[in-house]
Amino acid sequence: MIRIRQIKVHIEANKDTLMKKIADKLHVKPQEILHVQVIKRSLDARLKPQLFYVYEVDVEVLNEAKILKKHLPDVSQSIPMAYQVPQAGNGKLSYRPIVVGSGPAGLFATYLLAKEGYHPLLIERGSDIDTRVKKVQEFWASGVLDEKTNVQFGEGGAGTFSDGKLNTMVKDSQGRGRKVFEVFVECGAPEDILYEHKPHIGTDLLRDVIVRLREKIKEYGGDIRYLSCLTDIVVKNNVLQEIILNQKEHIACDCLILALGHSARDTFTMLYQKGLDMIAKPFAVGLRVEHLQKEINESQYGLNYPKILPPASYKLTYTTKNNRGVYSFCMCPGGYVVNASSCKGMLVINGMSEHKRDSENANAAIVVTVGPKDFGEGALDGMKFQMELEENAYLQTNGKIPVQTYKDFVLNKPSDHFGCVLPVVKGQYCLANLNTFLPKYITDSIKEAMDHFGKIMPAFQEENALFFGIETRTSSPVRIKRDDTLETNIQGIYACGEGSGYAGGITTSAMDGLRCAEEIIKKFQKLGD
Repeated sequence: MIRIRQIKVHIEANKDTLMKKIADKLHVKPQEILHVQVIKRSLDARLKPQLFYVYEVDVEVLNEAKILKKHLPDVSQSIPMAYQVPQAGNGKLSYRPIVVGSGPAGLFATYLLAKEGYHPLLIERGSDIDTRVKKVQEFWASGVLDEKTNVQFGEGGAGTFSDGKLNTMVKDSQGRGRKVFEVFVECGAPEDILYEHKPHIGTDLLRDVIVRLREKIKEYGGDIRYLSCLTDIVVKNNVLQEIILNQKEHIACDCLILALGHSARDTFTMLYQKGLDMIAKPFAVGLRVEHLQKEINESQYGLNYPKILPPASYKLTYTTKNNRGVYSFCMCPGGYVVNASSCKGMLVINGMSEHKRDSENANAAIVVTVGPKDFGEGALDGMKFQMELEENAYLQTNGKIPVQTYKDFVLNKPSDHFGCVLPVVKGQYCLANLNTFLPKYITDSIKEAMDHFGKIMPAFQEENALFFGIETRTSSPVRIKRDDTLETNIQGIYACGEGSGYAGGITTSAMDGLRCAEEIIKKFQKLGD
């Protein structure tokens, strides 16, 4: 196979045009091309309103060796990057591996261990996906929170109620990312995630994908238990002996994978008290902004853009005069702002899109970097800082999502009406002044950055754009220390995924889960061998 890069065609070009471009790159006739597989496709809008797709493809063609000898620009031999499962080690497991948390990291760690014959047990503090969806919808309608099952906790993890974005900046030299996508497609995800530059599934399709992944785990010999919260561990001579679920059930364990989400605050506290080595980690906090999707499309694609294009996204960064980083996070085209609270008396929000991304509004978090200099050097100080902000936000509006126009946010006065942008929200909301529950250095940084963003994207100059509060859980506030094998300072405990502080988002967390399972496989024989 031959790999060809940088094939640019107009977005409205047909398949024949693409084939001719490929033939021209190879200096062959189109009929000499036997097969084409799209590896990557991205949108080039630098010359808007002229818009192009840029393809990277693998091609099967006659006289391949002869073509490669010509050393043509952007043409090389395609080298497959197949994911390889390591050989099993010689260590002996006394008990089945236990995985804590059914987010992407936990699901993929469990999936690989089950497929390789280790009969893992996956424990999840929340409910199965069907029960979870019902509980979340009830919360959005009534405001009554279930602390066991919510947007943060339950089968699928926090990413289940998100846009289902899969793009990542992590290098994939081992083929883990590709493996994750292939498993998703096997479980019903759209095939275009295998090649789109910014792949996404959407919250609606992702739920079905998770159910099918769960069934695969069971078919391979894994077990899953819901409403099973890790509440304690027993350690002797720095070696894990057993775990305790729901404060009463003891299970012997010598291999525990912590695939915690970023919101497992009670578990972080317990593990820290038990001597697990962890440190505070920088993260970001701020607000979520909502614009008309049409205005974002026009900013990104130009006026009179072709309607065949998907709802546009954006990624913005800025460094303030006092050296604070401000950036857009978890951008959801055609999405919803959602109440993502998991603790009573605290309020936090997130963004969510369905696969079609067909709501009227686009939303994204606009967040400011914070670190130990802001909240303290203690391992759990960042977590406590999050909680303080969320409590303040909750008290301002009695748990409803506070919303304010951009103009009033800048003027530091409560909003009393909406303009051309109307809220697209899952959960109860009310008009408020968001300046009242965030530190001034955060609000000042956001205002400064918004002025800069407006010079890049005209949509950000819209005074009627809406701000919602509060966004605090951009990533884990702690990092669990681990060695090169992902084992912690307590023998038998491994850490992976977003809650460990080494991953962010669905794909990187899933990849980290695979890596953790690989380390278990390299060290131990299959159970029963």
